[in-house]
Amino acid sequence: MIEDDAGLRRLLQDTRTIAVIGMSANPERASNEVAQYLRRAGYTIIPVNPACAEILGEKCYPSLREVPVPIDLVDVFRKPDDVMPVVEDAIAVGAKAVWLQLGVIATEAAARAEAAGLAVVMDHCTKIEHRRLVLG
Repeated sequence: MIEDDAGLRRLLQDTRTIAVIGMSANPERASNEVAQYLRRAGYTIIPVNPACAEILGEKCYPSLREVPVPIDLVDVFRKPDDVMPVVEDAIAVGAKAVWLQLGVIATEAAARAEAAGLAVVMDHCTKIEHRRLVLG
């Protein structure tokens, strides 16, 4: 589990492609706001939400397994009970890291991701940490 500033900074600096799980088309939702911020910061954003065909002008995929490009970071905006299947998908597609957003605490799923070799961040916001550690 990455919890130190140096590890968080390194992960954010090494990441290029972020799949946003549970991304909303509603600009007032945190998932949409964070994704817009990350895109402005230079990341490639891939929306993943079975209820949408497109978000922010990007093709939206119904599941992580259907994303046709390599994924560095899986940014999870889902309830803790919904995280384990996302982790299994992240492992299956060869993602490098799973980031559970602020308030998303899924200890078993995080342990499963770590056991499979993925970097894991839990209960932190990518936007807040990027602003604090990369733009500083």
